[in-house]
Amino acid sequence: MDMVSAGAPAGGDSAALCGYAELPITGYLDRMSGRAGETLHAYVSVRDGGRYRVRLQHILSADPNPDGPGLQFEDLSHIYDGSFDGRRQPIALGSYMEATAPSLPAQQSWTWTALVQPSMAQDAVRTVLHQEQDGRTLTLGLSATRAVVDLGDVQIALDGDFPAGRWYRLWTSFDHATRTMLLGIAGIARGYDLAFEQVAYQIVPSDAVPTGGIVRLGSAVVGDVSRNFNGKIEDPAILSGATISWPAPMMTLAQLSDRIRVAWDFSRAMETQGVPAVSADATDCDGRLVNLPLRAVVGARWRGSTQDWRHAPAEYAAIKFHEDDLGDCGWTPDLSFTIPAGLPSGAYAMHLASNHGEDWLPFYILPDRHGPHADAVFIAATYTYAAYGNNARGNTDQAFFDRVATWGAYPYNADQYPLYGRSTYNLHPDGSGQVYASRRRPLLTVRPGYLTFADSKGSGLRHYSADTHILAWAAAKGIALDIVTDDDLEREGAAMLAPYRAVLTGTHPEYHTAATLDALQVHVRDGGCLAYLGGNGFYWRIGHHPSDPWILELRRAENGIRRWGSEPGEYHHAIDGELGGLWSRNRRDPRQLVGVSFAAQGPYEASHFRRTEASYALELQWMFDGVEGDVLGDYGLIAGGAAGFEIDRIDHRFGTPRNAVVIAITQDLPSGFFPAHEDLGGGPLALGGGDAADLVRGDMLWFETPTGGCVFSASSITFCGSLWKDGAFQGPVSRLLENIVLQMMKTNGPRPEGAPRKMAPL
Repeated sequence: MDMVSAGAPAGGDSAALCGYAELPITGYLDRMSGRAGETLHAYVSVRDGGRYRVRLQHILSADPNPDGPGLQFEDLSHIYDGSFDGRRQPIALGSYMEATAPSLPAQQSWTWTALVQPSMAQDAVRTVLHQEQDGRTLTLGLSATRAVVDLGDVQIALDGDFPAGRWYRLWTSFDHATRTMLLGIAGIARGYDLAFEQVAYQIVPSDAVPTGGIVRLGSAVVGDVSRNFNGKIEDPAILSGATISWPAPMMTLAQLSDRIRVAWDFSRAMETQGVPAVSADATDCDGRLVNLPLRAVVGARWRGSTQDWRHAPAEYAAIKFHEDDLGDCGWTPDLSFTIPAGLPSGAYAMHLASNHGEDWLPFYILPDRHGPHADAVFIAATYTYAAYGNNARGNTDQAFFDRVATWGAYPYNADQYPLYGRSTYNLHPDGSGQVYASRRRPLLTVRPGYLTFADSKGSGLRHYSADTHILAWAAAKGIALDIVTDDDLEREGAAMLAPYRAVLTGTHPEYHTAATLDALQVHVRDGGCLAYLGGNGFYWRIGHHPSDPWILELRRAENGIRRWGSEPGEYHHAIDGELGGLWSRNRRDPRQLVGVSFAAQGPYEASHFRRTEASYALELQWMFDGVEGDVLGDYGLIAGGAAGFEIDRIDHRFGTPRNAVVIAITQDLPSGFFPAHEDLGGGPLALGGGDAADLVRGDMLWFETPTGGCVFSASSITFCGSLWKDGAFQGPVSRLLENIVLQMMKTNGPRPEGAPRKMAPL
């Protein structure tokens, strides 16, 4: 879960947005995986231009720690090696809507209007609505102290107190007969805040007002974040006739229908990035959303009667815009790579190199659909990689970068590069959370050698780089692994896992859809085996739309350890309508799948597991063959131990199978660990009674299913760091996992219900 790290900004990340440093060379791929014969497209930006080289690399290990396996690559430039002319491809931060405005008759009067709710106190005027045509512009804007309509050479302003969080009707009108431009703002009553109305007007040239062209909402100049609006906009419209006063500022589009020349109904097509226009004629004025502004948010008319926008879409007729939103860099592709036959399934990357720097574009090659297949498959947690993508933690200092340089680690950190967007663990400048994660941008955190922490006892890795410990360990043990991603599992379901006896997760498979959970559940139910090799897995539900698979949506609803929470009434995803939040709150507790669920979190520190008495049962001795002692993992490349950072435990009330055996329990955890919030009652009590301190433990688990399936749960994010000991993949943790995976690979599928499994000797 990883709520807040030491040194992380306490408020929004707007301070970091003051600088827009660019990498010398970077890029992204249109997909993170593919099969032989399929083509990947690369989007590359070279800051200073010039030639650059692209070579194919096989990623064997992404840990740069010289006391660990180190960075290991197999150069495959004999398969792909190209040279290209580079160019800088810009990024324009900030979300907005753009549409074509209808042609307005020049001899008539018009009104431009919208309901607006600023989400932060903005000192400068920010754009609510902008229209431009042949050099003529009209910009309607608002700050904390001023409402403005700007016609370029003419400005009309209203000074006042316009605090954030309140709804306003903002409008400007042009009366053709008198050549009068009027600006108005009406504050909508809220609590003890009384309604008010202010207006101002001025004579303007009759040709100063645009009568067509382009309309933007939330932005005047694309990429100028200083003018982008932070907040909600609802019911934007261009109306016939001038409006001097607005005594009923909450009038709906339906009530204004006889005056509408064009309006945009944000309550429709919620799951898309398009906005249908309500138009007086057949002109195509549908809007297009850019950079993923937030949909399915409560509007000015929300009354709390429902939490699901599908039941009352008119109450969710707003869109929230942010100056730092980034959904799609919008770059043009520079090169393509068709995966040749014969390359084994595994982790790969396109290595980019220019005169000024280098970068890596990782991807996975899947096994051929028709085989041959290995006996085991690793599921790369690309949803989790994306959710944490470009997480700016605020924990970098000179000592951190000294280590990066000494180790030859990935040199760029997300803290330094807000231009490439933030993660769902970061905040917008208004203090709200980042809801969307996009893969159409460079993800610096998904790079070989990326360091997350200055780990005094280990490598400081997470996610993509940490997961290569499993890949390198399997290769060292001669265990053939195919690789698929959770994105592939979403599309292809349990059939993708059917060829395998053993399925292995990564160190932190936290984010899942219903389809990925279903696929894993079916695999185990039908006699397959699952090795859950991390902690805090299967925790948050995400929204995923098949037409836009590069977008993930996260609503942090109700509970859970989190840096931010979704606003009341905004718990349902826009892109699929489903209730977001914890899977346990959706009655899909992780214990129903792997027997354990998130229990506790602490600093980036770790201890060890100790074997339980139950682990010495005769029927489990195959598991501990060659494992000396009862302490497991009092060493490791991740925080120095196998039990730490984020850990899981059993609870039979929520789905842990009755036959599950806890084979080891965490011991001597550092003092900073605390229970998951969703398990806490009042004071020091656990939800349902008992001492909350008893919840702080990790339970390493094994169980078998009546159909011949089996599950091993490591129950700690740091577990796989302890596969390495004394300069090699060896030691008690390595041997334990080797015994388990080899046994899983021997599993022959379903057995009669109630029949005992006969464990084959290893």
